[in-house]
Amino acid sequence: MSLIRIFRSFVLILLLPTVAIAADPMGELEKFSVFSKKDIAALTKGGIQTAPGPAMSNGRYLSVQSCFIVPRPPSKVIATMKRFDPTKHPELKVYVHSDLPAAPSAANFAKLNDLPNNAAVRALIAATSKMSPDLQVSRAEAQKSAGQSFAAFWTDLLTKRAQDYVAGGAAAQAPYDHTRDGVHPGNELAGLVRQQSKIGRQFGGFLPATSLVGGKGSLQPDLYWELIEVQDQGVLSLGASYMRSTSDGGAQVASGLYYASSGYNVALTLHQLWQLQVDGRPSTLVWRGDLISAASIGDLHGIGRLAAESAMRKDISRAAASLQHHSSQ
Repeated sequence: MSLIRIFRSFVLILLLPTVAIAADPMGELEKFSVFSKKDIAALTKGGIQTAPGPAMSNGRYLSVQSCFIVPRPPSKVIATMKRFDPTKHPELKVYVHSDLPAAPSAANFAKLNDLPNNAAVRALIAATSKMSPDLQVSRAEAQKSAGQSFAAFWTDLLTKRAQDYVAGGAAAQAPYDHTRDGVHPGNELAGLVRQQSKIGRQFGGFLPATSLVGGKGSLQPDLYWELIEVQDQGVLSLGASYMRSTSDGGAQVASGLYYASSGYNVALTLHQLWQLQVDGRPSTLVWRGDLISAASIGDLHGIGRLAAESAMRKDISRAAASLQHHSSQ
C-alpha cells in the first residue's frame, strides 16, 4: 500500500465518527439492498439515503429503498414505530387510523359513520353511490351495494375482508374484479417479493411466517384499518404489521396494506434494524424497502414514471425524518 493511501485512510479514520458494529451491518446491507457501503459520517449526521429499487418486469410494480441511522437503540425505534399516530401529521393525509382486534367485527368500523367532511371523503362517497369502476371490489361485493348506505356497505366489506385475512391471510382475499380483469391482492403481494429476489432471501425466514405472502402464517399480526387520501380521493385500506427480533439485537418488520378501495392494489413496507454504537452512543441502522402495486403506475412511462418514483422517494424521506425525530424524543 502506498504512503498516500495509508495517509488517506488514516485521515478518514480521524474524520469519521467512531462506529462500533456487531457483525457487519453495512456489509449485510450491501448484499441485499441497492446500496453500497455508504458514507457513515453522512448517515450519522442525520442523512437519509434513498434510491429506486431494482427494475421489475410488471409495469404495475414500483419500489424504493432507503437507509438512515437513528441515534437510539432498536428497542426505542421499534417502540416509536408502534406508537406512531399518522393522523397527527396532516401532511400524511391519513384521516383515520384504527387498530383492529384479533377477531375483527363490524363494531370496529364504527368511525365510518362519522368521517371528516372534506373533498377526499366526498369523492369516495360519490364513487360509492354510483359503484364507480375505479372502486376495487369484487363482483359479489358490488352486488351487495344496492340499497345499502355508504357506512353499511363499507362496514360489511371491510369486516369480511379483515375476517378473511385472519382466517387465511392475503391469499384469502377476494379479487378486484367487479368491472375489469381481476387483480388478486394476495398474488400482488407475492409478486412484489418474488421480483425482488435479494430482499426475498434476506427476509426469507420471516415473510413466510406472516400472512402477507402465501397462506396463513404462524406470527400474530397487529391489524388496522385506515382512511387516507390518494390522488384527491379517500381510500379505505386494511393492513397488518409483523415484527421479529434478530439474534444480533436488531429486528425485522413487515407492514402490508392488503386491501385498498382504490388508488393502489397493495403496498408492502419492510424494515431491517441493526444495533450499533456511534461515538459510544447506542444507535440503530435502518434499512427500509417500500414496494407498491398500482394500476396507475402501469400506465406511466418515461418522465411520468420517474416523477412517480421521485414523489415516492420524497414521501419516504419525510417518513424517515419523522421516525428519526420521534425516536430521539
